[in-house]
Amino acid sequence: MAVTLRDVDRENFGRCIGLEVHEGQRGYVASNLYSIAQSKVEPALRPQAVYDGEEMVGFVMYGYDEEEGCHCIARVMIDKSHQGKGYGRAATTEVVRRLRAEPGCRQIALSVNPENRTAQALYESLGFEKTGEVAHGEEVMRLRLGE
Repeated sequence: MAVTLRDVDRENFGRCIGLEVHEGQRGYVASNLYSIAQSKVEPALRPQAVYDGEEMVGFVMYGYDEEEGCHCIARVMIDKSHQGKGYGRAATTEVVRRLRAEPGCRQIALSVNPENRTAQALYESLGFEKTGEVAHGEEVMRLRLGE
């Protein structure tokens, strides 16, 4: 599966903020509207719409976490109508590929709600490991890329 990541812009903004997760997942990820607003006050974060062809299927946000001093994946969300089709894996893989290309990127951090077993399993399958750290009530995972 080949997904593409595109900037959130005037043309796709409305569609992006209209994407939703299932009701039981709402506590796991911030809304896309919140995430886009966050990226305006934290310009090191890049909000991106996830596409399959011309259809928007999700949203990711990634960049450099200045507080932690490392690259991070801040959000991964797939619209409820597209979950279970491999888009989360494909989008996360593309973000990892992009971050690996960043100068000085030696590790990628993310955090996950401890109750979100599906996301944890996905990240572990991609090489992320739990660190034992907790940030904002979420478990921190890291992908070490070598020196």
